[in-house]
Amino acid sequence: MLTDLWPLFGLAITTERLELRLPREEELAALARLAGAGVHRPEERPFLTPWTEGSPSDRADRVLRGHWSALADWSVTDWRLGLGVFRDGEPLGSVTLRANDFPVVREVMTSSWLGLEHQGKGYGTEARIGLLTLAFDHLGARAARTEVFQDNHASQGVSRKLGYEPDGISVDARGDEALVSDRLRLTRERWAERQGPAARVDGMAVCRSMFGLGS
Repeated sequence: MLTDLWPLFGLAITTERLELRLPREEELAALARLAGAGVHRPEERPFLTPWTEGSPSDRADRVLRGHWSALADWSVTDWRLGLGVFRDGEPLGSVTLRANDFPVVREVMTSSWLGLEHQGKGYGTEARIGLLTLAFDHLGARAARTEVFQDNHASQGVSRKLGYEPDGISVDARGDEALVSDRLRLTRERWAERQGPAARVDGMAVCRSMFGLGS
């Protein structure tokens, strides 16, 4: 079985309404088509990724290449775990947990997108809780970070509701434009204070070595 060779395919995070896991081939195609149809309105620019540029097939291609690249480049020190977000088997979007020098630094970054039709229903918060449960309760992360445009009020709201605190700013170039993001940071201690619905993580035991963790 594929999970015997690549244990991450057996990793699953379950929340009240959602399941987060690596998509299989046809599910990945469905996620790519969902992104191609749009993840925000054309007049908005809430992400550094230029989601409104190019055709729907260009955006779908970006999702496919990004997913395959993350799997191919995986190492215990630097990894990017891109999981599909599903409700009753229907793909809603994708969430990513990534880290550099994780065995030493023990910090992770999160990012996500949802198809337009699935936004505004609390799925983003629920999926983030699932990712953070994996990071803090199973990987032993010390902190989780995210970077959010200052006018991306929805993502800002999710982060602050979950206990993230200001951690400075970052400036990125997109073409000739300098884009400012708020850096937000959630510590392990703040996460431990949180009260709310829990997430369940299955299949982690056989994946520990892929994150540089002991048995």
